[in-house]
Amino acid sequence: MAVYTDICEEDLGVFLASYSLGELLSFKGIAEGTENSNFLLHTSTGAYILTLYERRVDKADLPFFLGLMEHLARKGINCPLPVHRRDGDVIGVLAGRPAAIITFLEGVWVRRSTPEHCRAVGRALAEMHEAAADFPMRRENSLSPSAWGRLWEEAKPGADEVEPGLVGEVEANLEEILRRWPSGLLAGVIHADLFPDNVFFLGKELSGLIDFYFACNDLLAYDLAICLNAWCFEKDISFNLTKGAALLGGYQSVRPLTPEEIEALPLLARGAALRFMLTRLYDWLTIPDGPMVQKRDPMEYVRRMRFHRQIASASEYGIGIS
Repeated sequence: MAVYTDICEEDLGVFLASYSLGELLSFKGIAEGTENSNFLLHTSTGAYILTLYERRVDKADLPFFLGLMEHLARKGINCPLPVHRRDGDVIGVLAGRPAAIITFLEGVWVRRSTPEHCRAVGRALAEMHEAAADFPMRRENSLSPSAWGRLWEEAKPGADEVEPGLVGEVEANLEEILRRWPSGLLAGVIHADLFPDNVFFLGKELSGLIDFYFACNDLLAYDLAICLNAWCFEKDISFNLTKGAALLGGYQSVRPLTPEEIEALPLLARGAALRFMLTRLYDWLTIPDGPMVQKRDPMEYVRRMRFHRQIASASEYGIGIS
């Protein structure tokens, strides 16, 4: 979450007139995240999140994202629900941007994960994959491996300024990952961005999943590889084997991985590290600094990529360790 587009109370009031949410009491921008402009709304009927969709979000994809949330909620997955306007639609326009309101999910995201958190996240991810199996809509992954080359060409000119030699390292990784990328693995709807700030806990209990705006159809094991990167590294970028075992164990308690998925996991994890490094690098080089915009260091994912490159088998992530 972030704020790229400011809104004024008068325009917000006009926008809210299309909803049955009562009187606006307060609103404030939310600085965390990098993709869209987000605001916390308090009205006389409760708390809500207002999102103005920016940059990478295509308005044509919004019915998929918002429809997926409603589908998952019906299947018992705790996630925010889109708020329908009086005309029945869930998408409006505010400050020249497509905009939607979703319900507020109680909980906080954990700044320092434990193995217990990781186990709960693995289980929740698998439950989401199972619940989305019959979701009727489809969306191609706009940041799939086929898009990485284009993204790299846009970021490449400034890469060696971030770290000398980065251009050569990225190009070597990109060539090998694309050449070896697996096909034929089980695919379905994935979250594609299940980082700690997109998972809420109440005490020790996972209370819900948020931010489905990268959700798409892709390899299920790739979604798990994204979570390995997001949840199982410490601040010094050392891999925590206990957390890895917990995450993988939690996932497999709901949906056991196939032998082919297990074999592919190191490459999928390296590809996931490359994908997030590329978007972070692009944002690092192109987005202006601002008090309500949070840019993230691409070198954290360069170091993850280096780790995955020397992994020989998924056992080194803790798979099979109880």
